[in-house]
Amino acid sequence: MQRIVLDCDPGHDDAIAILLAAHAPALRLEAITTVAGNQTVEKTTRNALRVCTLAGIRSVPIARGMDRPLVRAQRVAADIHGESGLDGPSLPEPDLQLAPIHAVDLLIELLLASAGDLTVVATGPLTNIATAIRREPRIVPKIQRIVLMGGSMGLGNTTPAAEFNIYVDPEAAHIVFSCGCPVTMLGLDVTHQAQATPRVRKRIRALNTPVARLVDDLLEFFAHTYREVFGFTAPPLHDPCAVAHVIDPTLLRHQPMRVDVELRGEWTTGRTVCDRYGVSGRPSNAEVGLAIDVPRFWDLLIATLATYQ
Repeated sequence: MQRIVLDCDPGHDDAIAILLAAHAPALRLEAITTVAGNQTVEKTTRNALRVCTLAGIRSVPIARGMDRPLVRAQRVAADIHGESGLDGPSLPEPDLQLAPIHAVDLLIELLLASAGDLTVVATGPLTNIATAIRREPRIVPKIQRIVLMGGSMGLGNTTPAAEFNIYVDPEAAHIVFSCGCPVTMLGLDVTHQAQATPRVRKRIRALNTPVARLVDDLLEFFAHTYREVFGFTAPPLHDPCAVAHVIDPTLLRHQPMRVDVELRGEWTTGRTVCDRYGVSGRPSNAEVGLAIDVPRFWDLLIATLATYQ
């Protein structure tokens, strides 16, 4: 069983990533850590608590993390996720308590106590992880790997060049890609393949449980904003792709590459510069996703959702 920490900024797709991580038989979810990203950290943390309350996820500590990027002004994605960060579904008031520890300290504590068998799955800006690495460098050899949803080999979704999670805190992303531990990047090139089509949503609705109805409501709101902002006919489900890869590594086709994060470009700040063909001659520092087995991804996700009563 693979031990993971899910570092996230819920967020519609983060909420579904939580549901997948908490009930996947192949995973042991040790903690959920929250970060500012899709909304303020107060809102993303409240959203994590609300999702776990509805789903009955009660044994996983939830810790609030960094409330702003390392050096830049905060930016949120209200145009995609709404003012709450989780607009659309009706969610209960949380009846869970936050862990009495900052997310960065929890990450450091868990990693230092580990046997090098803990994977960090990051589905938001990388501020918490970068802060933990800078504060306690001894954690780096303890990280089995970092699997992150972020970046792109091609087009961005926040600027023409940059994906949201990297653009929001590129300095944090630079620290993570440069830290020396194994990194797997699932960027927009991969996650845009995993679209929640009407057929997929019909399968989810057929489960007819409170969690399945929550997921369909999340996808309904997500579908509306993705149609309005990007013109997608079906919304892509970014963050669960990262969790699914940890559950079943064979889902993802990937390639080792050198990835550098642009910090100073006039038009390209936040771009993940992926040297697919090795033209720089520099050593690779990440496995970069190229494609995901979409039918098997949805089978895995829906089978896991079916375990909720």
